[in-house]
Amino acid sequence: MDSRRESSETLRNKCAACFRQYNRMEHLVEHMKVSYHSVHEPKCGVCGKHCRSFESLREHLIGPLPKVECARVFSVRGCSFCLNIFDSNATVRYHRASCQYSRAAPMPRGGITGRAVALACKMVGGGSDGSVDLCASVCLIGEDETTIFQTYVKPTVPVTNYRYEVTGIRPEYLRDAMPLKVAQRRIQDILCNGEPLWKLRPRSYGRAKILVGHGLDHDLERLGLDYPAFMIRDTAKYPPLMKTSKLSNSLKYLTQAYLGYDIHTGIQNPYEDCVAAMRLYIRMRSQAHLRDYNSGSGEAQNNYPAWRQRELERMSPEELLALSASDYYCWCLDY
Repeated sequence: MDSRRESSETLRNKCAACFRQYNRMEHLVEHMKVSYHSVHEPKCGVCGKHCRSFESLREHLIGPLPKVECARVFSVRGCSFCLNIFDSNATVRYHRASCQYSRAAPMPRGGITGRAVALACKMVGGGSDGSVDLCASVCLIGEDETTIFQTYVKPTVPVTNYRYEVTGIRPEYLRDAMPLKVAQRRIQDILCNGEPLWKLRPRSYGRAKILVGHGLDHDLERLGLDYPAFMIRDTAKYPPLMKTSKLSNSLKYLTQAYLGYDIHTGIQNPYEDCVAAMRLYIRMRSQAHLRDYNSGSGEAQNNYPAWRQRELERMSPEELLALSASDYYCWCLDY
């Protein structure tokens, strides 16, 4: 009798998002305070479990120790790229043709389309041992993957390692290349698009462009550029695309796992990196989340204050989940 009562009590104290179970209701409340579950988390289409990242969802569906029933359904009706579940195997086959991308071929220069631009750089080496990264090539593309700006950049210090096997850059390419200061101004003009940088505010940035890329902190530092953090969409730091809360996935892995093709198989082209980052951004931006604008703002809100503790402990797990908010800005809100 006691075991049945304990089992039903534990079930009542089960998180409605990640399904963890607790012996006491106050432990569930403490879990909700620090977990930041929300409608913006990746979610299993079979059992409805919320996962912190797409890597966790992948482990849940097709990892070494998957949830058996979910894995069975996913093997028949699931897409291995977007991890969504569909109504039938035929629907999955039709969907996969549009979900899997092919390797991008450089497109001609065009105007800026859409609200976002992607940036990527390639570095050569400076310093006595060639370990200091110097920007030698930069590319910007629009949402339609047309090239907005691409040039070789002349470093301000001598180059001691051209890293040809990776960059494909030779000394003669940089001899008459664009000076770094000129490249800075050109890129800043494209990003600001006529808006003064000091006027930009979250959710109110006028004509200025959202900047997309992978490892943008490093690229912007090497270019000597500043851009507001709320205007940056970095696939290396976006929680749903990270390996763990502290560890990023490589752009090569993300492209292979979520877009379905390989990059960095030889000499690396910054255009190819731009396209991969932009495609990942558009895929994440297109997630079909509920438009909950109180959640996913990027501010870690405490919706479980101590003065409500008794009230919270009387709530159901579903009611507790309804109060929860994401601690990161979800890119679906860019729509």
